[in-house]
Amino acid sequence: MGYTTTSVIRSRGHTGWVPNDEVHPDLRRIARFAPRQLVGPRSLRVIRALSGLLQRGSARDVEVITLGPETGVRLYRPLGVSEPTPALLWIHGGGYVIGTAQQDDALCRRFSARLGITVASVDYRLAPEHPYPAPLEDCYAALTWLAGLPAVDSERVAIGGASAGGGLAAALALLARDRGEIRPIFQLLAYPMLDDRSSATAANPNYRLWSPGSNKFGWTAYLGDADPQVAVPARREDLSGLAPAWIGVGTHDLFHDEDLAYAERLKSAGVPCQVEIVPGAFHGFDLFVPKAQVSRGFFHSQCDSLWGALTPAG
Repeated sequence: MGYTTTSVIRSRGHTGWVPNDEVHPDLRRIARFAPRQLVGPRSLRVIRALSGLLQRGSARDVEVITLGPETGVRLYRPLGVSEPTPALLWIHGGGYVIGTAQQDDALCRRFSARLGITVASVDYRLAPEHPYPAPLEDCYAALTWLAGLPAVDSERVAIGGASAGGGLAAALALLARDRGEIRPIFQLLAYPMLDDRSSATAANPNYRLWSPGSNKFGWTAYLGDADPQVAVPARREDLSGLAPAWIGVGTHDLFHDEDLAYAERLKSAGVPCQVEIVPGAFHGFDLFVPKAQVSRGFFHSQCDSLWGALTPAG
């Protein structure tokens, strides 16, 4: 597959690049209110409690399956399909310390309906209570479970996620390669959290939702006593033999530089990788304003890459 190009997403009616010091036109209004830091050691309990209140109840069209005492998946099936379908294992974001699978119900429904695939979103254990490798092992268990479903074509299973979920998806691709038991066909990485060393990056007034301070807290909680050379995807020396990838990130995202560096390393290791750069977009922009034209373009790019990977040629 030819995932070697770099694309730029623009808003409808906008011509040319958005300068790096300007917020994307579609996002300027919301950027005024978006916080620069979402979570830290002092706010963790409050953020978790608020998230729980906002996500009360369960959609009737979602199957909730328990895989372990604190691990489960939310399953989204395409309508009117009787044969085994391709599948996507989706991993939610939250800096490894917050978030639930339920927060991405709408996104996972869109993937399933748009592509006619089965989607499973993982409720993995969170740090700091459950540091590495617990969250990653939860994702691996979910991947194995999903590939074993009778309704799923085990040869066409992709993995993906956003932010910390993208980081876990990248780590999962490495773990699956190393164990050799199951081979994901594609990795979909939306502004993935890949490198703990970016915590030292200086603060930028254009960052929204995820700051160097939050990043340091998230990585410290997730790593615990683990060896970063093993637990952090960007620190892994050998990236060969991984599934082809799509990486998307905005220029106003803390993860911009590390994501592009990881993409180049994938390509150098012989792994096809498509890159989508969104000028003037901050972290999590598409989840914050999913109906904005720039967010729709970001979603369409993900769907196009998934469709190309999951659909046999010919």
